Amino acid sequence: MDYQETIEFLYAQLPMFSRDGASAFKNDLSNTWALCEALNNPQNKFKSVHVAGTNGKGSSSHMLAAIMQESGYKTGLYTSPHLYDFRERIRVNGVLCSEEFVIRFVEKVQPFLEKIKPSFFEITVAMAFDYFAEQKVDVAIIETGLGGRLDSTNVIVPELSLITNIGMDHMQFLGSTLESIAGEKAGIIKQDKPVVISEYLPETRPVFESVAKQKRAPLFLAQDLWTVTTDYLQKGNSVNGKPTLTINAARKGDGADYTAQDLSGSYELDLTGSYQLKNIGGVLESVYQMRCLGWETPRAAIQEALQSVKRLTGIVGRWDQLLSNPWLITDVGHNVDGIRVIRDQLSRMHFNTLHIIAGFVKDKDVSASLNELPQDARYYFTQAPIPRALNAIELREVANTFRLNGAAYPDVKMAIEAAIKNYTKGDLILVCGSVFLVAEVKNALLQLGLLPQ
Repeated sequence: MDYQETIEFLYAQLPMFSRDGASAFKNDLSNTWALCEALNNPQNKFKSVHVAGTNGKGSSSHMLAAIMQESGYKTGLYTSPHLYDFRERIRVNGVLCSEEFVIRFVEKVQPFLEKIKPSFFEITVAMAFDYFAEQKVDVAIIETGLGGRLDSTNVIVPELSLITNIGMDHMQFLGSTLESIAGEKAGIIKQDKPVVISEYLPETRPVFESVAKQKRAPLFLAQDLWTVTTDYLQKGNSVNGKPTLTINAARKGDGADYTAQDLSGSYELDLTGSYQLKNIGGVLESVYQMRCLGWETPRAAIQEALQSVKRLTGIVGRWDQLLSNPWLITDVGHNVDGIRVIRDQLSRMHFNTLHIIAGFVKDKDVSASLNELPQDARYYFTQAPIPRALNAIELREVANTFRLNGAAYPDVKMAIEAAIKNYTKGDLILVCGSVFLVAEVKNALLQLGLLPQ
């Protein structure tokens, strides 16, 4: 098979959560262990950092990867889902894994597929581990897909674990309380390995403390250890003509500890959403703990990495400004907490009319997310081209009950066309609500001739 045939084979033959929902979710690690065993356990051949959380884990993973890469380490990065290209999931020093490797890997595992019957996600995790081992990376940043304890990535023994945020999402798999969800995320905490918590709640802190104590894992609560502030939250400052977010970070009580003092100070972030203030403390504490373990991360490298995360890692979809006229931003916030931080970001910005293009998947708590969206925006309800997508007309009807008014459009391109038709200078167009919706935006803009081919 060539590359395109190989990808189509993976999509067609394997259960996919993005397409099939709950039926593709596996509640144990047996398939992942079987695949890794068949591949001679590549997960044991490189060092890693494991990242979990309801929101913020993608941004935090990319920031950590950028820092390690800029510090001179050959750095792997595994994230999911992808937006535009399957190979976005697996990168080394920001470069997508090769098409040739994907073809070769699928050929190698085909004899095992009938016996093991893995899911799409299980295959991609094993593929990433095999690639990082083959590439002999110094360290790989591994983002969980869903949860932690039973997530396919949870066969690694990392240098450090990072848990970013706990919120109400994927309750059908992780439980219906913050405590139960925190328990699933805490499943990535490993025996005697340090764990950093970016943000905790009164309900989740005891869970993390209990699991860390049980595993004898040193526990570091970043929100207690770091003060993070900013003076500028609208479009950001500019470095080399690109928007940045200026933040000031200080580790509390570091005394004469130069390792900590050196991390405190001002940084420019090219990930400009205000919610990065919640992530950066966890990232910097993780860097501090990695330093304590012997990893060298010069301050100058950290500064360069944080203002160049997009360039170094290729991250997309996190408060991304795709156009300036019309002013169009995309964000993959898709659950209650994700929508809340989007709303918070909007409250700090200046624009005339807000146009929101929104779409969700059916198995999310859509009503709870709609309840967080601003009522004074003009809405364009639409859907991604996947079976899990909530029909745009249905979405509009539910949204109307929350006084969110607008029209329904069968695809993203038509929704964008309508928003642009109603746009006047000084307005803002925001696309949010589903990762799969955001994934359609760039192609729609290309078709409309608004992005260069």
